[in-house]
Amino acid sequence: MKMIVGLGNPGKKYEGTRHNVGFMAIDALSQAWGIDVSKKEKNALTGSGIVNGEKILLVKPLTFMNLSGDAVWQLIDYYADQLDDFLVIYDDMDMPVAQVRFKRQGSSGGHNGIKSIIRRINSKEFDRLKIGIGKKENVISHVLSPFSKQDRAAIDEALETAVEACTRWLEAGIDRAMNEFN
Repeated sequence: MKMIVGLGNPGKKYEGTRHNVGFMAIDALSQAWGIDVSKKEKNALTGSGIVNGEKILLVKPLTFMNLSGDAVWQLIDYYADQLDDFLVIYDDMDMPVAQVRFKRQGSSGGHNGIKSIIRRINSKEFDRLKIGIGKKENVISHVLSPFSKQDRAAIDEALETAVEACTRWLEAGIDRAMNEFN
C-alpha cells in the first residue's frame, strides 16, 4: 500500500487558505480517484481505494499543521506491515504560485508540518510534492489567507497537475515522476 498525505489545518476557518493546499490536493485526488476521505482514524481523515492496481491510503491529518507528524507517525505505525511508500503534499512559499515540484528527501525548508513529520518518524527520507504559494513579508498572515481570484485559478490548474503527478508517482516511482514534472 502507498500512502499520500496532504498537509493543512482542519476546520472551516482554514478552508481555501494557502497553507491548506495539501488538503486541497487530497480533495482533488479523492474526486479523481473516487476515494471517499471521511474515515476518522489515528488523528486523521483517511480513505482507501485501488488506483491502477495499487492500494492507496489518502490522508488529511487533523492535528493542525505543526503537529502533522503525530498523525503521520500513528498511521505509519498502524499500517507498517502494509506500507510500501508514502508521499507528502504541502505548500511551499519559496516557489511561485501554482508551481508543482517533487522532492525525494531532505530538510524541512522551514515548513513546520514537514519538521513535525521528520521529527516524529526520525527520518528525512520520504517523497514530497510541493505546491508553490508565493511569498510575502508577513508569513503567518500570508499562509493563512485565501488565494486571490487570479491565484486560485492557477492553483486549480496546479491541483489538476498534482493529480497527474501523483498518478505518475504511483505508476513509476519518484525518479520518473521527478523527471516528468520538475
